[in-house]
Amino acid sequence: MPADAPMIECRAFLGGTRIIPRERLILRPSAYGLITHQGRALLVTNRNTGKLALPGGGVEVGERLVEGLQREIREETGIAVRVEHFAHFIEDFFYYDPLDEAFHGLLFFYHCLPLTFDLLPDDQVDDDEAACPRWFPIAALNPEAFQSFGRELLALFRAVD
Repeated sequence: MPADAPMIECRAFLGGTRIIPRERLILRPSAYGLITHQGRALLVTNRNTGKLALPGGGVEVGERLVEGLQREIREETGIAVRVEHFAHFIEDFFYYDPLDEAFHGLLFFYHCLPLTFDLLPDDQVDDDEAACPRWFPIAALNPEAFQSFGRELLALFRAVD
């Protein structure tokens, strides 16, 4: 790598930041569901850190955002949703320590209406990172409980609660 190669500061998954050569970045569009019901938010727990996250994740090449979001929610929680409307966008430069990979993330957040409510048992969650889908009272959540973007996510939840 040339000494003058452009570098990007990335938020690191396990905390802090990492400086990564720009050419190592992988473009990663992803979609996440803001799912609420009776003052509660549907969240999953990150298997590596124990922090809370929205159900959702990477959209596959050729897959529409809404289809990818519905697939990810089904895999991580077991429920079906109707994607209601776009809520927020975040651009994220992100270093994933466990795999030594860096991403230029394009994160799309959607408000979703749950169509079913029976959550998967913990041992049936079909995801490497997400575990333990649960309904959490929105009023009891705090930003530090989230893997990332806690303040933004709570503001989005509270705007519709």
